[in-house]
Amino acid sequence: AAPAGLAAPTPEEPVDETTERGEAWVIGGRITFERPRFSGDAQTIEGVVLPGLVDVHCHVGVTVGGAADEALAEKQAEADRDTGVLLIRDAGSATDTAWVHERADLPQLIRAGRFIARPKRYLRGFARELERIEDLPLAAAEEARSGDGWVKIIADWIDRDLGTDGDLRPLWPDDVLADAIAAVHAAGARVTAHTFAAEAAQSLLDAGIDCIEHGTGMTDAHIAEAARRGTPVVPTLLQVGQFASIAHQGRARFPAFAARMEAMYQARYAQVRQFHEAGVPLLVGTDAGGTIGHGTFAQECAEMVAAGVPARDVVAAATWVARRFLGAPGIEEGASADVVVFPDDPRADIRALAKPKAILLRGANVVTA
Repeated sequence: AAPAGLAAPTPEEPVDETTERGEAWVIGGRITFERPRFSGDAQTIEGVVLPGLVDVHCHVGVTVGGAADEALAEKQAEADRDTGVLLIRDAGSATDTAWVHERADLPQLIRAGRFIARPKRYLRGFARELERIEDLPLAAAEEARSGDGWVKIIADWIDRDLGTDGDLRPLWPDDVLADAIAAVHAAGARVTAHTFAAEAAQSLLDAGIDCIEHGTGMTDAHIAEAARRGTPVVPTLLQVGQFASIAHQGRARFPAFAARMEAMYQARYAQVRQFHEAGVPLLVGTDAGGTIGHGTFAQECAEMVAAGVPARDVVAAATWVARRFLGAPGIEEGASADVVVFPDDPRADIRALAKPKAILLRGANVVTA
Protein backbone atom coordinates (compact mmCIF):
# COMPACT_ATOMS: atom_id res chain seq x y z
CA ALA A 1 0.00 0.00 0.00
CA ALA A 2 1.19 3.50 -0.81
CA PRO A 3 1.93 5.81 2.12
CA ALA A 4 -0.23 8.86 2.73
CA GLY A 5 0.24 11.42 -0.01
CA LEU A 6 1.38 8.90 -2.61
CA ALA A 7 -0.89 7.18 -5.09
CA ALA A 8 -1.08 3.41 -5.48
CA PRO A 9 -0.40 2.58 -9.15
CA THR A 10 -2.52 0.17 -11.14
CA PRO A 11 -0.86 -3.19 -11.97
CA GLU A 12 0.51 -1.98 -15.31
CA GLU A 13 1.72 1.46 -14.20
CA PRO A 14 5.42 2.13 -13.45
CA VAL A 15 6.64 3.44 -10.13
CA ASP A 16 7.73 7.07 -10.14
CA GLU A 17 8.25 9.94 -7.68
CA THR A 18 4.48 10.15 -7.09
CA THR A 19 3.75 6.45 -6.56
CA GLU A 20 4.97 3.47 -4.55
CA ARG A 21 4.56 -0.30 -4.62
CA GLY A 22 4.95 -2.73 -1.79
CA GLU A 23 6.87 -5.37 -3.76
CA ALA A 24 8.32 -6.33 -7.13
CA TRP A 25 10.34 -9.22 -8.52
CA VAL A 26 13.37 -9.68 -10.75
CA ILE A 27 13.21 -12.53 -13.24
CA GLY A 28 15.80 -12.97 -15.96
CA GLY A 29 17.36 -9.65 -15.08
CA ARG A 30 14.10 -7.74 -15.56
CA ILE A 31 11.52 -6.21 -13.27
CA THR A 32 8.02 -7.57 -12.99
CA PHE A 33 5.11 -6.61 -10.77
CA GLU A 34 3.39 -9.96 -11.36
CA ARG A 35 4.02 -12.43 -8.56
CA PRO A 36 5.79 -15.51 -10.01
CA ARG A 37 4.06 -18.84 -9.57
CA PHE A 38 7.13 -20.39 -7.93
CA SER A 39 9.32 -18.16 -5.80
CA GLY A 40 10.44 -20.40 -2.97
CA ASP A 41 14.14 -20.18 -3.95
CA ALA A 42 14.10 -16.44 -4.55
CA GLN A 43 16.40 -14.12 -2.65
CA THR A 44 14.46 -11.49 -0.74
CA ILE A 45 15.84 -7.98 -0.28
CA GLU A 46 13.88 -5.58 1.89
CA GLY A 47 14.28 -1.82 1.94
CA VAL A 48 13.54 1.35 0.03
CA VAL A 49 14.10 0.61 -3.65
CA LEU A 50 14.98 3.37 -6.11
CA PRO A 51 15.92 3.24 -9.78
CA GLY A 52 19.64 3.24 -10.40
CA LEU A 53 21.03 6.68 -9.68
CA VAL A 54 21.83 8.92 -12.65
CA ASP A 55 24.94 11.11 -12.86
CA VAL A 56 24.21 13.43 -15.78
CA HIS A 57 27.56 15.21 -15.67
CA CYS A 58 30.34 12.66 -15.37
CA HIS A 59 33.55 12.06 -17.31
CA VAL A 60 34.47 8.39 -17.56
CA GLY A 61 37.76 8.22 -19.43
CA VAL A 62 39.03 11.63 -18.31
CA THR A 63 41.79 12.34 -15.83
CA VAL A 64 43.65 15.49 -14.78
CA GLY A 65 45.89 15.48 -17.87
CA GLY A 66 43.18 14.62 -20.39
CA ALA A 67 42.43 11.13 -21.70
CA ALA A 68 42.55 8.21 -19.24
CA ASP A 69 43.57 4.76 -20.40
CA GLU A 70 41.03 1.96 -20.47
CA ALA A 71 42.15 0.47 -17.15
CA LEU A 72 41.64 3.77 -15.32
CA ALA A 73 38.32 4.42 -17.08
CA GLU A 74 37.15 0.99 -15.94
CA LYS A 75 38.03 1.83 -12.32
CA GLN A 76 36.18 5.14 -12.63
CA ALA A 77 33.03 3.44 -13.89
CA GLU A 78 33.26 0.81 -11.15
CA ALA A 79 33.62 3.50 -8.47
CA ASP A 80 30.45 5.17 -9.73
CA ARG A 81 28.58 1.86 -9.97
CA ASP A 82 29.47 0.88 -6.43
CA THR A 83 27.70 3.96 -5.07
CA GLY A 84 24.50 3.12 -6.97
CA VAL A 85 25.11 5.21 -10.10
CA LEU A 86 23.91 2.86 -12.82
CA LEU A 87 23.33 5.38 -15.62
CA ILE A 88 25.86 8.01 -16.66
CA ARG A 89 25.52 10.77 -19.19
CA ASP A 90 29.06 11.48 -20.25
CA ALA A 91 29.39 15.28 -20.38
CA GLY A 92 32.31 15.36 -22.76
CA SER A 93 35.25 13.02 -23.08
CA ALA A 94 38.84 13.20 -24.20
CA THR A 95 38.74 9.65 -25.58
CA ASP A 96 36.36 7.13 -27.12
CA THR A 97 34.65 5.12 -24.37
CA ALA A 98 32.18 3.23 -26.58
CA TRP A 99 33.72 0.00 -25.30
CA VAL A 100 31.80 0.51 -22.03
CA HIS A 101 28.63 -0.44 -23.93
CA GLU A 102 29.92 -4.01 -24.17
CA ARG A 103 30.42 -4.40 -20.42
CA ALA A 104 27.36 -5.76 -18.63
CA ASP A 105 29.05 -5.13 -15.28
CA LEU A 106 29.47 -1.38 -15.82
CA PRO A 107 26.86 1.38 -15.72
CA GLN A 108 24.96 2.30 -18.84
CA LEU A 109 26.84 5.13 -20.55
CA ILE A 110 25.31 7.79 -22.79
CA ARG A 111 28.24 9.51 -24.51
CA ALA A 112 28.51 13.12 -25.65
CA GLY A 113 31.69 12.60 -27.69
CA ARG A 114 34.61 15.04 -27.53
CA PHE A 115 34.27 18.43 -25.90
CA ILE A 116 34.28 21.17 -28.56
CA ALA A 117 36.31 24.29 -27.81
CA ARG A 118 38.82 26.70 -29.34
CA PRO A 119 42.62 26.66 -28.99
CA LYS A 120 43.81 27.81 -25.56
CA ARG A 121 40.20 28.30 -24.44
CA TYR A 122 39.72 25.13 -22.40
CA LEU A 123 41.72 22.56 -20.46
CA ARG A 124 44.73 21.41 -22.44
CA GLY A 125 44.38 17.92 -23.91
CA PHE A 126 40.64 17.60 -23.31
CA ALA A 127 38.80 19.07 -26.28
CA ARG A 128 38.49 19.00 -30.00
CA GLU A 129 39.89 22.47 -30.63
CA LEU A 130 38.64 24.39 -33.68
CA GLU A 131 40.98 26.91 -35.27
CA ARG A 132 38.13 28.39 -37.30
CA ILE A 133 35.06 29.60 -35.41
CA GLU A 134 32.82 28.98 -38.41
CA ASP A 135 33.62 25.23 -38.27
CA LEU A 136 31.55 24.77 -35.09
CA PRO A 137 28.30 23.63 -36.81
CA LEU A 138 30.11 20.99 -38.88
CA ALA A 139 32.13 19.75 -35.90
CA ALA A 140 29.04 19.59 -33.71
CA ALA A 141 27.18 17.56 -36.33
CA GLU A 142 30.13 15.16 -36.56
CA GLU A 143 30.21 14.69 -32.80
CA ALA A 144 26.46 14.08 -32.84
CA ARG A 145 27.00 11.16 -35.17
CA SER A 146 29.86 9.67 -33.14
CA GLY A 147 28.23 9.94 -29.69
CA ASP A 148 25.08 8.54 -28.15
CA GLY A 149 22.72 11.40 -28.82
CA TRP A 150 24.52 14.23 -27.03
CA VAL A 151 27.10 16.89 -27.90
CA LYS A 152 29.07 19.02 -25.42
CA ILE A 153 30.10 22.58 -26.34
CA ILE A 154 32.35 24.78 -24.21
CA ALA A 155 30.46 28.08 -24.28
CA ASP A 156 32.84 30.23 -22.22
CA TRP A 157 36.26 30.09 -20.59
CA ILE A 158 38.93 32.48 -19.39
CA ASP A 159 40.60 34.46 -22.17
CA ARG A 160 44.20 34.76 -21.01
CA ASP A 161 45.17 36.77 -24.10
CA LEU A 162 43.57 39.77 -22.39
CA GLY A 163 46.47 39.87 -19.93
CA THR A 164 45.56 41.22 -16.50
CA ASP A 165 42.06 41.87 -17.87
CA GLY A 166 41.71 38.14 -18.54
CA ASP A 167 38.24 36.95 -17.58
CA LEU A 168 35.49 34.60 -18.68
CA ARG A 169 34.41 35.28 -22.26
CA PRO A 170 32.13 33.44 -24.72
CA LEU A 171 33.94 31.31 -27.29
CA TRP A 172 31.39 31.59 -30.11
CA PRO A 173 29.37 34.32 -31.83
CA ASP A 174 25.62 34.01 -31.31
CA ASP A 175 24.85 33.09 -34.94
CA VAL A 176 27.51 30.37 -35.11
CA LEU A 177 26.36 28.90 -31.81
CA ALA A 178 22.74 28.86 -32.97
CA ASP A 179 23.73 27.19 -36.26
CA ALA A 180 25.68 24.52 -34.36
CA ILE A 181 22.78 23.67 -32.05
CA ALA A 182 20.44 23.54 -35.06
CA ALA A 183 22.85 21.17 -36.84
CA VAL A 184 22.92 18.83 -33.86
CA HIS A 185 19.13 18.86 -33.61
CA ALA A 186 18.91 18.10 -37.34
CA ALA A 187 21.11 15.06 -36.68
CA GLY A 188 18.63 13.84 -34.06
CA ALA A 189 20.85 14.62 -31.06
CA ARG A 190 20.83 17.13 -28.20
CA VAL A 191 23.34 19.69 -26.98
CA THR A 192 24.58 20.62 -23.55
CA ALA A 193 27.04 23.38 -22.79
CA HIS A 194 29.61 24.26 -20.20
CA THR A 195 28.94 27.80 -19.01
CA PHE A 196 30.20 29.74 -16.03
CA ALA A 197 29.69 33.27 -17.38
CA ALA A 198 26.56 35.40 -17.50
CA GLU A 199 27.61 36.61 -20.96
CA ALA A 200 27.03 33.20 -22.56
CA ALA A 201 23.75 32.16 -20.92
CA GLN A 202 21.26 34.18 -22.98
CA SER A 203 22.82 33.08 -26.27
CA LEU A 204 22.50 29.44 -25.23
CA LEU A 205 18.86 29.84 -24.23
CA ASP A 206 17.99 31.76 -27.40
CA ALA A 207 19.65 29.05 -29.50
CA GLY A 208 17.54 26.31 -27.92
CA ILE A 209 20.18 24.60 -25.81
CA ASP A 210 18.89 21.33 -24.33
CA CYS A 211 20.74 21.46 -21.00
CA ILE A 212 23.08 23.81 -19.15
CA GLU A 213 26.08 22.63 -17.14
CA HIS A 214 27.10 24.67 -14.07
CA GLY A 215 25.15 27.82 -14.99
CA THR A 216 26.89 29.80 -12.26
CA GLY A 217 26.59 33.12 -14.09
CA MET A 218 22.88 32.91 -14.81
CA THR A 219 21.02 36.05 -13.76
CA ASP A 220 17.44 36.39 -12.51
CA ALA A 221 16.31 36.90 -16.11
CA HIS A 222 18.19 33.82 -17.32
CA ILE A 223 16.72 31.72 -14.52
CA ALA A 224 13.19 32.88 -15.35
CA GLU A 225 13.77 32.09 -19.03
CA ALA A 226 15.17 28.63 -18.28
CA ALA A 227 12.12 27.92 -16.13
CA ARG A 228 9.79 29.10 -18.89
CA ARG A 229 11.52 26.94 -21.48
CA GLY A 230 11.93 23.95 -19.15
CA THR A 231 15.68 23.93 -19.77
CA PRO A 232 17.42 21.77 -17.15
CA VAL A 233 20.46 22.98 -15.23
CA VAL A 234 23.10 20.73 -13.66
CA PRO A 235 24.58 22.78 -10.77
CA THR A 236 27.68 20.60 -10.09
CA LEU A 237 28.07 22.05 -6.60
CA LEU A 238 31.15 19.98 -5.79
CA GLN A 239 32.91 21.63 -8.72
CA VAL A 240 31.64 25.12 -7.87
CA GLY A 241 32.86 24.50 -4.34
CA GLN A 242 36.40 24.71 -5.78
CA PHE A 243 35.89 28.20 -7.22
CA ALA A 244 37.32 29.90 -4.13
CA SER A 245 40.57 27.97 -4.55
CA ILE A 246 40.66 28.78 -8.27
CA ALA A 247 40.11 32.45 -7.45
CA HIS A 248 42.97 32.42 -4.96
CA GLN A 249 45.36 30.85 -7.47
CA GLY A 250 44.53 33.38 -10.18
CA ARG A 251 44.16 36.56 -8.13
CA ALA A 252 47.61 38.02 -8.82
CA ARG A 253 47.57 37.43 -12.57
CA PHE A 254 43.85 37.68 -13.41
CA PRO A 255 42.16 39.82 -10.75
CA ALA A 256 38.85 40.31 -12.60
CA PHE A 257 38.52 36.58 -13.21
CA ALA A 258 39.39 35.82 -9.58
CA ALA A 259 36.80 38.26 -8.29
CA ARG A 260 34.11 36.73 -10.48
CA MET A 261 34.93 33.17 -9.42
CA GLU A 262 34.91 34.16 -5.74
CA ALA A 263 31.52 35.84 -6.15
CA MET A 264 30.04 32.78 -7.84
CA TYR A 265 31.43 30.58 -5.08
CA GLN A 266 29.79 32.73 -2.42
CA ALA A 267 26.45 32.72 -4.27
CA ARG A 268 26.38 29.01 -5.12
CA TYR A 269 23.80 27.81 -2.57
CA ALA A 270 21.52 30.81 -2.97
CA GLN A 271 21.55 30.39 -6.74
CA VAL A 272 20.65 26.69 -6.64
CA ARG A 273 17.85 27.47 -4.21
CA GLN A 274 16.65 30.14 -6.64
CA PHE A 275 16.75 27.64 -9.52
CA HIS A 276 14.52 25.31 -7.53
CA GLU A 277 12.10 27.97 -6.35
CA ALA A 278 11.77 29.39 -9.87
CA GLY A 279 10.85 25.98 -11.30
CA VAL A 280 14.02 25.33 -13.29
CA PRO A 281 14.39 21.55 -13.75
CA LEU A 282 17.43 20.46 -11.76
CA LEU A 283 19.53 17.39 -12.52
CA VAL A 284 22.40 15.94 -10.50
CA GLY A 285 25.94 15.75 -11.82
CA THR A 286 29.25 15.35 -10.01
CA ASP A 287 31.62 16.52 -12.77
CA ALA A 288 33.74 13.52 -11.77
CA GLY A 289 36.95 13.16 -13.73
CA GLY A 290 39.82 15.58 -13.38
CA THR A 291 39.77 17.25 -9.97
CA ILE A 292 36.53 15.64 -8.71
CA GLY A 293 36.74 11.98 -7.78
CA HIS A 294 34.39 9.30 -9.04
CA GLY A 295 32.01 7.77 -6.51
CA THR A 296 30.99 11.18 -5.10
CA PHE A 297 27.34 11.20 -6.19
CA ALA A 298 25.89 11.07 -2.66
CA GLN A 299 28.05 14.06 -1.73
CA GLU A 300 26.71 16.05 -4.68
CA CYS A 301 23.16 15.26 -3.63
CA ALA A 302 23.93 16.32 -0.06
CA GLU A 303 25.29 19.62 -1.38
CA MET A 304 22.02 20.27 -3.19
CA VAL A 305 20.10 19.65 0.02
CA ALA A 306 22.49 21.98 1.84
CA ALA A 307 21.59 24.62 -0.75
CA GLY A 308 17.94 24.34 0.25
CA VAL A 309 16.47 21.85 -2.23
CA PRO A 310 14.26 19.34 -0.35
CA ALA A 311 15.73 15.85 -0.12
CA ARG A 312 12.65 14.34 -1.79
CA ASP A 313 13.15 16.61 -4.82
CA VAL A 314 16.87 15.86 -5.00
CA VAL A 315 16.20 12.11 -4.96
CA ALA A 316 13.61 12.53 -7.72
CA ALA A 317 16.08 14.58 -9.78
CA ALA A 318 18.71 11.86 -9.29
CA THR A 319 16.42 9.04 -10.40
CA TRP A 320 13.06 9.31 -12.15
CA VAL A 321 13.42 12.87 -13.48
CA ALA A 322 16.85 12.21 -14.97
CA ARG A 323 15.77 8.91 -16.47
CA ARG A 324 12.78 10.50 -18.19
CA PHE A 325 15.01 13.28 -19.49
CA LEU A 326 17.48 10.78 -20.95
CA GLY A 327 14.80 8.41 -22.24
CA ALA A 328 15.82 5.58 -19.91
CA PRO A 329 13.36 3.35 -18.04
CA GLY A 330 13.06 3.32 -14.27
CA ILE A 331 11.10 0.82 -12.19
CA GLU A 332 8.54 -0.49 -14.62
CA GLU A 333 7.25 -3.77 -16.02
CA GLY A 334 9.88 -5.45 -18.19
CA ALA A 335 12.61 -2.88 -17.55
CA SER A 336 16.17 -3.91 -16.82
CA ALA A 337 16.54 -4.46 -13.08
CA ASP A 338 18.87 -1.54 -12.42
CA VAL A 339 17.91 -0.60 -8.88
CA VAL A 340 19.43 0.42 -5.56
CA VAL A 341 18.10 -0.71 -2.18
CA PHE A 342 18.53 1.38 0.95
CA PRO A 343 17.84 0.38 4.55
CA ASP A 344 16.66 3.95 5.22
CA ASP A 345 14.72 6.35 3.01
CA PRO A 346 16.96 8.99 1.34
CA ARG A 347 13.86 11.10 0.71
CA ALA A 348 13.62 11.63 4.46
CA ASP A 349 17.36 12.02 5.08
CA ILE A 350 19.70 12.49 2.12
CA ARG A 351 22.57 10.97 4.12
CA ALA A 352 20.98 7.56 3.58
CA LEU A 353 21.92 7.84 -0.11
CA ALA A 354 25.54 7.15 0.85
CA LYS A 355 24.69 3.79 2.44
CA PRO A 356 23.07 1.44 -0.10
CA LYS A 357 22.14 -2.01 1.11
CA ALA A 358 22.19 -3.66 -2.31
CA ILE A 359 22.84 -2.60 -5.90
CA LEU A 360 21.36 -4.59 -8.76
CA LEU A 361 22.69 -3.95 -12.24
CA ARG A 362 20.89 -5.77 -15.04
CA GLY A 363 19.51 -8.04 -12.35
CA ALA A 364 22.90 -9.02 -10.92
CA ASN A 365 23.60 -8.07 -7.31
CA VAL A 366 26.90 -6.22 -7.76
CA VAL A 367 27.10 -4.75 -4.25
CA THR A 368 25.63 -6.03 -0.99
CA ALA A 369 26.29 -4.28 2.31
